[in-house]
Amino acid sequence: MKFINQIFYFSIFIFLSSCIKPPDYPIVPNISFKSLSKNTMKQGQSPNDDFLYLTINFTDGDGDIGNEAGDTTTKYNIEIRDTRDSSLIPYKAPFVPLLGANNGISGEIEIKLFTTCCYYSDGFRPCEPHPSIPADTLTYQVAIFDRAGHKSNVIETPQIYLDCRN
Repeated sequence: MKFINQIFYFSIFIFLSSCIKPPDYPIVPNISFKSLSKNTMKQGQSPNDDFLYLTINFTDGDGDIGNEAGDTTTKYNIEIRDTRDSSLIPYKAPFVPLLGANNGISGEIEIKLFTTCCYYSDGFRPCEPHPSIPADTLTYQVAIFDRAGHKSNVIETPQIYLDCRN
């Protein structure tokens, strides 16, 4: 009787596990905005003056996100652009190992973004405290690339306020 119960439970386990479908993500990465650790930074001439964390969600159907340690051929695989002047801030995503038979993956990437300078429309020198403009705003556009070179969709962060009084 014990043996029959074991076969019964094993059969139910096999049946239920065959019903679980692995994620079916496209092979082109897809990203979405998750959060900013804060929405205000002090402008700075040194990147270490202030920073925030940007967290994005990602999916990728073939799981080829990031580059292995020691890969010197890839310059970056996360592209962040300051929308005020389209300047590029390149980052490298951490390597995500391929696991199992189906390699569709999802997860989060947290990126440390260092402060930048306030830009003034009147030609006043950036990074200097302005006598009459206390703040600037910016947003970042973000995209990622997988190891096959597929570029994700582009997302934009909410506004970030820069305190220009420093």
